[in-house]
Parts: sequence; C-alpha cells; structure tokens
Amino acid sequence: MPRKCPLLILLLGVVAATAADEPRSVDGPRLLFTGDILLARQVKVELEHRNVSPWSGFAALFHDADWVGGNFEGAIGAESMCAVPQSRCFATPPSAIELLKDAGFRALTAENNHSGDLGSAGREQTNAAFQQAGLMALDFDASPQFFRVGDATVGLISITTVRAADGRVQEVPSVGVAQKLRLAHQLANVVVVSIHWGSELLDWPNEAQHRQARWLVEHGADLILGHHPHVVQSPECVEGKPVFFSLGNHVFDQKYPETKEGMIADCHLSGGALRCRSILTHTQPATSIPVLEGNDKSADATLATCTPKIRSGLIVDGYTIRPESWTANQPSDGLVLGGWKNGNRVWQSRRQRVVSLQVTRFARPDNPPMLFTLERHPSSLDREVGIRPYVYGFGPHGLVAKWRGTALAWPLIDAVVDDEGRVCALHRGDSFLAPAPETATIRIAAYRWSGFGFGGAETGAAATQCRKALK
Repeated sequence: MPRKCPLLILLLGVVAATAADEPRSVDGPRLLFTGDILLARQVKVELEHRNVSPWSGFAALFHDADWVGGNFEGAIGAESMCAVPQSRCFATPPSAIELLKDAGFRALTAENNHSGDLGSAGREQTNAAFQQAGLMALDFDASPQFFRVGDATVGLISITTVRAADGRVQEVPSVGVAQKLRLAHQLANVVVVSIHWGSELLDWPNEAQHRQARWLVEHGADLILGHHPHVVQSPECVEGKPVFFSLGNHVFDQKYPETKEGMIADCHLSGGALRCRSILTHTQPATSIPVLEGNDKSADATLATCTPKIRSGLIVDGYTIRPESWTANQPSDGLVLGGWKNGNRVWQSRRQRVVSLQVTRFARPDNPPMLFTLERHPSSLDREVGIRPYVYGFGPHGLVAKWRGTALAWPLIDAVVDDEGRVCALHRGDSFLAPAPETATIRIAAYRWSGFGFGGAETGAAATQCRKALK
C-alpha cells in the first residue's frame, strides 16, 4: 500500500476531529465521559515542558456538552506521601485540578487502584482540593451523588473491583453496592455506574466483567462506564442497557500502540430515552495529548439498539421527591430530599445519612404512603455507627418522623419492604448483648409494621420468602 503524504494525513485528521468536534443536534442534555486520566509521571513532565493543556483540541466538544466526566487516576499530593514505589505512585500536583476545571470537566470518579497511592490522607486531600475548585471527585463512600441535567436527575456511583494501594476495594455483587444502586434507582431518572474492573491490556471484557455488568443492570444501573484495562473494549448492550466495558486511556503516558487509543461515551437524554454513541481519540507515540478521531461505526451500531427509557422518578401524592444536586458547598456525607410540585420546591428535608429508601403502604393499599429508610447513625445500644431503620410519613411541610428505631432484633446489614408489606431484614449472626461485628454468620427475619413500630421477628416461612426480596 502506498504511504500517505504528511499533508494528507493531517487533512484526514482534521476531518475526523471536526466530525467529532461539531456540536451534535440533539433535543436533550448531553453527557460525555472519558477514559483514564493521568496527570502525574511523564504526563506532568510533558505538560510543564510544553505549557499546554491536554484538552486544547476539545474545547468545542466539551462546550457543547451539559456535563463532562472522566476517571481520575491518582491522588493530589507530594511524592513524599507515596505508599508504593514511585514508578507506580501517581502523586499529582494541585495545578492539575485547574487544567481539568478549565477544560470543562464537572466531575471525576476517584475510586480506582491508584486513588489510595497517597494513603487515606491523600484521599482526603484529593477530595478537599477538588471540592475547593468546584469539582466533584466521587469515591464509593460518597456514592451515589446526584446532579441535574435539563429536567433529569442523574445518580452517579463510583466503584473499583481492583484493590488500591491502601487496600480499599469493593465487591460486585455485594450488599453495599446493591444499597447504593437501590437508592440511586429510587431517586434518579438515570443511574450511571463508573467502575474500575477487568484485566489490563486485554482488549475484550473478561467473564467477570460480563457477570458484574449483568448484576449491576439487574440492580438498577442504566449506563455502565468501565475503565482500568487501558485499552478500548467494545461497548455492548446488556439487558437493554449500554455498557462501555473499557473506554481505554484518555490522557496517559503508556507507550503500547493499543494504549494510545481511547473512547469517549457520548450520551444524551432525548425522546424519553438514554441514547449513546462513541467518539474515538488517538494519541501519537511521542506525546500523551490525545486528538479527536471521529466515531466508531461498529460501536454506534451496537449502541443504537440500546436505548433505555428515562424513568419518571419518585412521585408520592402528586409530589416529585428528588435529592438536592451536588454542589461544592455541601458536605458529601448526607442527602437532602425535596418535594416538588408544578416546578416549585414545596418542602425540603434535613440532611440524612441515607443508605437506601423505599415508599410503601405497609401491607394495605389504602394505608397512607410511608417512607422506609435505612440510615447510618451511632447508637448507645451497640456502640457502633451502624445501619438503622427509620419510618417517615408525608405531610404538607415534608417528612414527618414516625419511628426512629435504633435497631430491630439483631444488628442490621440490610432491609427492604417486600410486595406483601413485610420488612425483610438481613442481620448479622451476633446479638446486641454479645456484639461480634466480625462474624460471618447471618440471619434473615421478617417484621410487620404496627403503626407504632415493628414486631414479629419471624424467622420461619416468612423469612424464607424474604430471601427473594433480599436478592
């Protein structure tokens, strides 16, 4: 094949970049999510030497989006804080945050195998530095966080299945992940999961990724954005939901040819559905700065068949209940709910450390609606900060506390209300009289709401039926 002249290569690159960079004609909010972003190591050296931004060629694309996110690899702080050898420690200077902000990023997920490179102090420092700059750096503990795009509430959850240097990792499936998905699914119109998973340099998803993707979708995920392999893995439609198994590298200093390719998930909320496409990026061998390459037609053909509906949200007695959107001025350890009607907020709740919530009528369809929540609070009964069940009624001025229980019969792991109005509870196998939080044994019990509290603690047939609800 004859070699293309440099001018022709340049012109083809400009055409491809222009195709991806042009504002897309859509009738709904547009969200973009990139792959792995490294602003330490050799990337930092190049940016300081050239005095440029990695996103100088992305201005029009990012400006046309309502929300831009990516996966931030590393932690903000000095190299002297590194908990691992410096070649694998992504200590990132605070100036990197301004680059991200100026480029148009609104949020970065900060839950991956390099988030703990500077230990727990580095994690806290990273979150504080991002928040001070007005950007969200989302980890698992603070998930889900909610933000508004147009008329929709998006719930974002950040997960890593790859252990970090400080030992932190999440399991999929697990009760903790299921609770976060349950909460986001109840309150958001769209649930987005950013997940660090898979095998490095493997350009197809492994079996574990497929299993985890199905489980995440079954438990409420509408869109999955994967990273960690550092190469692009083709997106698929999993049970009707778009899954970008790996977006590859976005800004990185790896030198293998495959690691120089990236993908941006280009999604918008249009016609009552979530619709996604792909935008490819390419990085030349001598640099870490990507350029736009156009669309992946094969990926777009797959994604075109995958358009999940946007849910209407949580509506009770004509009031839409939705969470307060994330802002840099609010703490990340709680949730504020608001009741909206005719476009106006009628009431607002106090900040609550909510783990999950459900609206139920507790067995009888003519009973008034109640809000059953699990919240994380300290208690003098077990001397732990644990999960406690709460019940609220709905009044003209907001939530009305009906029952503030410190516990059920045993220490609680999880609880849901099933179709028959029973509270199905997953308990630890120890007791309040002889606490043993490290126990691996569990028990399941079913409870009935009496109007004043919970009773029953059935552990027989009812508890057996409860196992289905606690999937």
